[in-house]
Amino acid sequence: MTDDAPITEDELHAYVDGALPADRLAAVKSHLAVNPEEAARVAAWRAQAAHIRERWSAVADEPIPERLRIENIAVRASGIRRKVAIAAAIAFLIGGTTGWLGRDLSGLGNERQIALALADAAIAAHRLYVAEVRHPIEVRAEEEHLLRWLSRKVGSPLKAPDLAPEGLKLLGGRLLPGARGPTALFMYEGAGGERVTITCARAASEGETGFLWRQAGEIGAIAWVEGGIAFVVAGPSERERLDRVARLVYAAYEESSPARR
Repeated sequence: MTDDAPITEDELHAYVDGALPADRLAAVKSHLAVNPEEAARVAAWRAQAAHIRERWSAVADEPIPERLRIENIAVRASGIRRKVAIAAAIAFLIGGTTGWLGRDLSGLGNERQIALALADAAIAAHRLYVAEVRHPIEVRAEEEHLLRWLSRKVGSPLKAPDLAPEGLKLLGGRLLPGARGPTALFMYEGAGGERVTITCARAASEGETGFLWRQAGEIGAIAWVEGGIAFVVAGPSERERLDRVARLVYAAYEESSPARR
């Protein structure tokens, strides 16, 4: 394969896993440098995988149960059932690779785990886009279709809450890929140039969580699930301020919730 060959998704996952052939490393790095959305996906996969490794690394080191070994499944299964069973066993075996796990959060279980994994991905996206000078967003705040577009893509009515009480003004938003479908990111900026982002994605169920704190270096995040949507507020790691911002976001959605009227 030549260096100018198109970068495939499998290569991006191999890059995340540290399994990319050396002769393709430079090409992938160059591709990510000029494709910020692809770079955000890679960063999100890494963040999700890091969280999963932290949570489940001990389980990954356990011996494979006899009932899940491919040779035993093959003996018990037949026809289509055999193919499905073997595929499941292979998935179990390779589940420790970061790129593969980064594709789907369904194995994380409850809303709390999903919210924390989304928080890690949101921190990675925040870190990438707040540094952008010319293209931090796709659609500006003053464009009328911003909310309609993001709401339609995510599949749920979204808001861009008024954060003026915290000195933050909406710059606009962008669409990001997510493990459970499209994810919306709203970016706000303060008078001092600091930026805060709100990430919204469809949750797996109608379950709820309280506010969950996450921090990665200088960036902090507060995540929660409410009304079928997972939210993350990310910004400079001033927990008290981010908590106030999160409460403004929560209140904006609470006001329009039919259950609260």
